[in-house]
Amino acid sequence: MSFMNSSNNVIRTVLFKFLIGVFIFLGLWSGGLKAQQLTYKKAFISDEYSKAIQSARSLVDSLRKAQHIPGVEVAVSVKGQKVWSQGFGYADLENKVPVWPTTKMRIGSVSKTLTSAALGKLIEEHNLDVDRPVRYYVPEFPQKEKGTITTRMLGGQQSGIRHYRGDEFRISKHYESLKEGLKIFMSDTLLFEPGEEVSYTSYGWNLIGVIIEGASGQSYLKYMQDTVFEPIGMTHTVPDLVKPIIDHRTSYYAQNEQGQIVNAPFVDQSYKWPSGGFLSTANDLLKFGQAMLGDKYLSRETVEILWRPQTINSGDTTRYGMGWHLGTDKQGHQWVGHSGGSVGGTTQFVVFPEQEVIVAMISNMGGVDYDRIHLKIAELFIRTANQFVE
Repeated sequence: MSFMNSSNNVIRTVLFKFLIGVFIFLGLWSGGLKAQQLTYKKAFISDEYSKAIQSARSLVDSLRKAQHIPGVEVAVSVKGQKVWSQGFGYADLENKVPVWPTTKMRIGSVSKTLTSAALGKLIEEHNLDVDRPVRYYVPEFPQKEKGTITTRMLGGQQSGIRHYRGDEFRISKHYESLKEGLKIFMSDTLLFEPGEEVSYTSYGWNLIGVIIEGASGQSYLKYMQDTVFEPIGMTHTVPDLVKPIIDHRTSYYAQNEQGQIVNAPFVDQSYKWPSGGFLSTANDLLKFGQAMLGDKYLSRETVEILWRPQTINSGDTTRYGMGWHLGTDKQGHQWVGHSGGSVGGTTQFVVFPEQEVIVAMISNMGGVDYDRIHLKIAELFIRTANQFVE
């Protein structure tokens, strides 16, 4: 009997310790998850810019409330340092998934700006002459009666190639290659003689993607990954592929005629990677802007080619470089950047070269009117930075 009692006591003791260990493990594991979630939700805030951040946050909150935007990412850097990064609202309304720093959203035509960096690399390595006819790199593209198109004209929106028509912005067909996607527009008559005027077109930038393939000998997506995203450290920028599971990809939203938030229609971006097909984060766009401000990724001379305002045949200067809009804010500060409109996404990306201030804003709803909030946010941080200098 004593032996049996002793054995039972040992078994009870071992079982009790095992259960205690399980409870402790579960507690630590749960706590770890909560800590991880808090890390993702917590905004990155620099103490020196706390007042500017507070004001900027109010602007974003008002914007979201006024337009019922499901989710927004914002990130700001000053003098090469990220000083604010925060997600607002939801990446997935149905499952109440918050916007995290790693949430990937559609950046629309900011993809043109990323593509411009690939052009810069090819120019710098003497593998692309932007003043050669397009057909030198893409023989399949037909010669146009109204004149010869060059890559410089394409980059500056002076080619005469048309923009979207009808429902082309919402194409759901999958294209196996960028060349196949050129069939949508390449047989159409040009709107005007190349170089005669400026007319915005995403199709012109799709053609630039095929030029990059011809000049580099690689597929466009591989060249972007190897030559742009990986060297800059843009680990959360990827093509918006339909079938693969993409970590932290947002859901996409739109507003119907009654002002209700609904799921955006299905689209396939395979025909327009270079002009509007990438997913990214506000933090990755900061990295991109910082790379363009430095001289380790591209030389200053090459960046100047991309940022230089172009001229049309009449000699008049435009406010577009090669994939970059050029502007001045109300305080007279010059900026370069791009906006992006997608099915289920709206982006503003702006760089102030002299002040070295970058602002990136991405939302997961189409048709958002930022009302120059990105410029207002930039001014808050420029003003604060100037106080430190003084």
